[in-house]
Amino acid sequence: MITDDQLYNLAVFLGMSAMVLIVVYHFLEVNTEDAPKTAKAGAQAQQAAEKVAR
Repeated sequence: MITDDQLYNLAVFLGMSAMVLIVVYHFLEVNTEDAPKTAKAGAQAQQAAEKVAR
């Protein structure tokens, strides 16, 4: 059987893991760029990126 201490440690570990995953998800969601809505906008974005790379 699982002891009370083991159950407590498991609950703390799972809770901490959930919070870390939530923070990582929000960090990635905030810092992603939206996909261009049209091919023209995509081409313009690619040209601008090429200019910056030079």
